[in-house]
Formats: sequence, structure tokens, C-alpha cells
Amino acid sequence: MRRTIHFAAISLPISLLFALFLAILLNSENVLGRSIYRTLFYMPTMIPLVATVLIWNGVLNEQTGWINVLIERLTGIRATGTQGLRWLADPNLVYYAYTMFGLWGVGNAMIIFLAGLQGIPKELYEAAEIDGANWLQRLIFITIPLLTPVIFYQLVLGVIGSLQYFLAPFVLNNGTGFPEGMTRFFMVYFYKQSFTFFSMGYGATLAWLMLIIAMIITIVLFGTARYWVFYTTEER
Repeated sequence: MRRTIHFAAISLPISLLFALFLAILLNSENVLGRSIYRTLFYMPTMIPLVATVLIWNGVLNEQTGWINVLIERLTGIRATGTQGLRWLADPNLVYYAYTMFGLWGVGNAMIIFLAGLQGIPKELYEAAEIDGANWLQRLIFITIPLLTPVIFYQLVLGVIGSLQYFLAPFVLNNGTGFPEGMTRFFMVYFYKQSFTFFSMGYGATLAWLMLIIAMIITIVLFGTARYWVFYTTEER
């Protein structure tokens, strides 16, 4: 559970911020071919998750992966002598490598953020611009507050999804926890106990524990939402 929470603390903020960044960028009227870019960023979500993991296993290869090749071309040297960065074998890098898997499929979150952005009245931006507000001020005082219901929705789904993270470590190393046990997440442990060692009673206990933890976190999020989530139908 500690490893699962550690991974969620890294991957969830990065994924949400990246999806929001793309949505804001592709909502701008100054971007030519917005529909094409929206389609291109959404297309990776159509690829099966197992295929995505295998693709990124090659992309992050320490010797032939194009990310390490790009780093070598830019710096002129290998990151670790004769090898590149060991993205999937270094305990300090593996969580960031798995986060890249998620960024590849960020199209769903981007589309939801984009829908939220398009629901914000343009009159608010025009009034703020007349009052002299710059782009950053409009983002902080108009876009973000009116987008908080969508952010809250994405946060709840992201937390639950992070607690259930399973596919990538299982496909890449069969749930062994490589490297150094860093990828032995809660759901991997649950699967091994239930369907490898056939400890069904213990596995059922783990499943109930996950349900209780997810419920507690969800209740806490809903309890704190009234302090930072703004709905246009409410008076503050």
C-alpha cells in the first residue's frame, strides 16, 4: 500500500496537469488545426493497454529506446556510461517510467477537461480582458475556479484508478516487484495471493481492505470539496 500511494502521489498530479495543459492549449482559437491535434492526442487511448505497455517497454529501453537515444544526441554522452537511463530497472526512475505510460493515454482526461473549458462563458473572459486582466490572471481567477467541478471529477477517478494500478507491472515482470520490490503494488499483491498462491480468504480480505480505503478517500474528497469546488449555480 505504501508503494501504491507513493506511485499515485507522483503519477496523478503529473497526469492531471498534463491533461489540463493540453486541454487549455487545444481550446485556444489561435491553434491552427485544433481538430487534428485533438484527434491525434486522443488516438493513443484506442490502443489496447497491453500493447501500450509493450510499446513503451521498447521506447524506454536503456540501450535502443528512442528517449535515451535522444538524450545521447542532445548531450553527446550516455547517461550511465555504456548504457542509457535504466527507466524500468532503476528504483528511482521506475515510477516516472510508469507515469509516461499514463501520459500516453491522457486523451480521455483531455477531452473531459476540454468539454469543461468550452462550458465556461466567453463573456467572462471578455469582461476580464476589458478590465486589463492578462492571460495568467484570466486562467487563475476564471478558468481554474469554473473548472473545479471537472478537476474534482477527474481527481476522484484518478485516485481510484491509482489504487487499482495493476496492468503495467504485471505485463512487464509478472508481478515480481522488479526492481527491488518497487512495483509490487497493492493490486499486484492481491492478484498473487489470490490467483497464484490461491489464498482466497486472504485475497478476499485484501479486496475488502481496498474497498474500505477507496471509500474513505472518496468520502474525504467529497467532504473537502465544498471548500474548493465552485459550482456556478451556488452562491458564495
